Amino acid sequence: MSEVFNLLDGELDAGEDRPGYRHRRRMVGWLLGGELLGATVYEVPPEEKLWPYHWELGCEEFLVVVAGSPTVRSPGGERELVPGDVVHFPEGEEGAHQLINRSGEAFRVLIGSTKGSVEVAGYPDSGKLLVGGRGRQQVVVRDAPVDYWDGE
Repeated sequence: MSEVFNLLDGELDAGEDRPGYRHRRRMVGWLLGGELLGATVYEVPPEEKLWPYHWELGCEEFLVVVAGSPTVRSPGGERELVPGDVVHFPEGEEGAHQLINRSGEAFRVLIGSTKGSVEVAGYPDSGKLLVGGRGRQQVVVRDAPVDYWDGE
């Protein structure tokens, strides 16, 4: 049998400590023995955000609200969620999303995803693209295209 993790009160590791984006997390997909399963529990304190607004290619995600009331930002606007809500984020720009904590208490969510060997994410607010795979990542400015042959 694999490890067991409790969504309600399982111990979380250090996460991000950047002002505006603070959170703690536990990568439960790996903890449970998954190799292709992306599953992470995040806890976000009041007045913080979980990651910049972004979308992904080659990865679709779902979110389960475990505790608290996160606000989800998507191309369709913003909506406050409650415990038990489940939301799907398809791959591509139509799946852009961000979680914001506008409440007076921390929220806890489980985010599950498909995982591939290549990672591409777009950040509409800053015009960046992240491209990665096999432990390497590069962030580039999306609106600064170069010719295919540039530098060759």
